[in-house]
Amino acid sequence: MTNPPGTTTDAIREVRTATQLRDAMVQSLVKFGAAEDPRVVAAFRAVPRHLAMPEVDVTKAYDAEFAAVTKTDPTGVDISSVSAPRVQAMQIEQAQIEPGMNVLEVGSGGPNAAYLAEMVGKEGRVVTMDIDSDVTDRARTFLTATGYENVTVLTADAENGARHHAPFDRIVVTVQAADIPPAWITQLKDGGRLVVPLRMRGLTRTVAFVRDGERLVSDGFDLCGFVPMQGIGENRVQLAVLHDVEGEEVALRLDGHPEPDTRALAEALVMPRATAWSGVTLGGMESNEHLDLWLTTALDNLPLMAAKPGARKRGLVASASPLGVPTLVDGGTFAYRTVRATDAEDRFELGAIGHGPHGQQLAKRLVAEIQIWDREHRGDRARIEVDPAGTPDDRLPAGRHIERRHTRVTITWP
Repeated sequence: MTNPPGTTTDAIREVRTATQLRDAMVQSLVKFGAAEDPRVVAAFRAVPRHLAMPEVDVTKAYDAEFAAVTKTDPTGVDISSVSAPRVQAMQIEQAQIEPGMNVLEVGSGGPNAAYLAEMVGKEGRVVTMDIDSDVTDRARTFLTATGYENVTVLTADAENGARHHAPFDRIVVTVQAADIPPAWITQLKDGGRLVVPLRMRGLTRTVAFVRDGERLVSDGFDLCGFVPMQGIGENRVQLAVLHDVEGEEVALRLDGHPEPDTRALAEALVMPRATAWSGVTLGGMESNEHLDLWLTTALDNLPLMAAKPGARKRGLVASASPLGVPTLVDGGTFAYRTVRATDAEDRFELGAIGHGPHGQQLAKRLVAEIQIWDREHRGDRARIEVDPAGTPDDRLPAGRHIERRHTRVTITWP
């Protein structure tokens, strides 16, 4: 077979390798349930995502769990990335996109806009926007190179949406948001779907909302992690540092939680541990995302504890997670969720570790809520509702209310 003019053996080999890796990525997405809709599967099989991240090894670019960081701020915080394929597929499944739709993507990068373009087809339209011109330049370059002509790239703060291109059937947000700007609701058709990584008391879930008049009502959510929103809507968590030795840092992530007594908590950190166990177990592959959402619904002062691996290695903490560990705080005492292996293969018992003068008492309190979740809510999914700020209490459902600038977010359980 004669090679096309202008091609080289290396170039052909690279295309074949990328195609094979893309097929393997898609098989992984299907296997783990991230991509179920045949049209989503086809979209992920069609887009050469590696071209959006030429600095990344092609094998890595097609790792279903790999998110490519494309920009950091002066402090080293990641502010732009190409999300992992699994997360992108998960959000697109949540959005339930149909051919011919008008879709807004908040937070650009390139590949995700291409997937959305595949979903809406030639009769549809995708608008992708980002506040950072470096990001939108990369997106334009990628979309031009890959031939997606039904995508409009905008450089603007998404706080105000894209009214000249509205109304939208779907809005897909690919950055962490602590609030929902009014424009995202008013520019969404009634009955339309907004998929957004919403941060609620420190916990981030990508939530599929359906617009019902002036409010949004959840229709499912999943655990996720995204870079934070920039611009007018920026609202980052605050860190309360308890231990600052390099490589062993321990801090609490505050998201509307009371300002803690960091000195007292730092002293508590090095006090002997008090442990309480719940008798409640999880399977090795079973997520604790619904448990954690229950805990933050039920308990008032529950920030997330972030700890570097060195802190766990040294024995300062027993649990460390990139997403943070729910931690109950009361004055100079704190207790956090933990697990231990059981005699049953691949099952772990949930418990709590307490530090400070009342460590045992606080650990038992945390364990009591774990037991309530197991007894009354295991298998349930919370409902998340977003209403405009200023909505009277008597018009909100009973539950945990989270106050933001534009909205009142309510978490309720069956």
